[in-house]
Amino acid sequence: MAAISARRTSPAAASRRGGGVLPWLAVPALVAFAVFALIPLIGVLLLSFTSWDTLGEIQLTGFDSWRQVLTDPGLPHALWVTFLIMLLSWGFQTPASILIGVFLAGHQRYRELLAVLYFIPLLLSSAAIAITFKALLDPNFGLGAGLGIDFLTQDWLGEPGLAFGVVIFVVSWQYIPFHSLLYQGGVRQIPRSLYEAAELDGAGRVRMFFSITLPQLKYTIITSSTLMLVGSLTFFDLIFVLTEGGPGDATRALALDMYKRGFQANLMGAACVIGVILVLVGLGLALLLRRIGGRDPYASQLEGA
Repeated sequence: MAAISARRTSPAAASRRGGGVLPWLAVPALVAFAVFALIPLIGVLLLSFTSWDTLGEIQLTGFDSWRQVLTDPGLPHALWVTFLIMLLSWGFQTPASILIGVFLAGHQRYRELLAVLYFIPLLLSSAAIAITFKALLDPNFGLGAGLGIDFLTQDWLGEPGLAFGVVIFVVSWQYIPFHSLLYQGGVRQIPRSLYEAAELDGAGRVRMFFSITLPQLKYTIITSSTLMLVGSLTFFDLIFVLTEGGPGDATRALALDMYKRGFQANLMGAACVIGVILVLVGLGLALLLRRIGGRDPYASQLEGA
């Protein structure tokens, strides 16, 4: 009996021993997060209360940098540009990503090859993509001039409206493949039985898309939107290489404004204030989208299927 009892309790004992080890497996990730995210964030917050030109001594100035940034008339414009890029890129990328993801999740011929080719833009650096599009859109030596197409010979990066549209297009061109991959995985998780039942009821493909596919992709849409909106706050290298914030300040987003204040005007305190604002906006967006996702955003999207 003692042996049987020992055998019966051994799994529980093993579980307890495993439970004691498992939390330690998270220690390396927590250490990496603290070293590369938490400590730098604290440093940026502390520097926002100082004045430093990157050469002299760091001087504690209290809220002077905050007052300088918050009263700067350029801040509302940078915020507006940032939110406009965020909303327009989200509005363009989301429908396109869903449609492409649904297509790639099907059983079309050469689907695997198309999926691989379509994923290539995400593998390229933002700076390389910006240099390529800048050369292609050059009104004198670009694609339009070479092909003799008048529409493409416009000064795409010299007019505010056109330059803004180019930024939205290039950003979407680079990141749509990633979000399409998310939706492709989400569609493949939807039970085939739902579509079979809809077919028996006489539903067409369009009806099944809006009645089955989109509702079942609820949490995938929230996850993709969170990555898309929060990620758009950090667009810097692509905009810097493509337009440098111009023409004028037409494409001067917060991330680019932070760079120009810190490394061109040598106002590191003001630049750190912009950095803190970016973190707060990103955190607020993430919490808002999680709240929109419902009480349990991690619940299965197949619930009730």
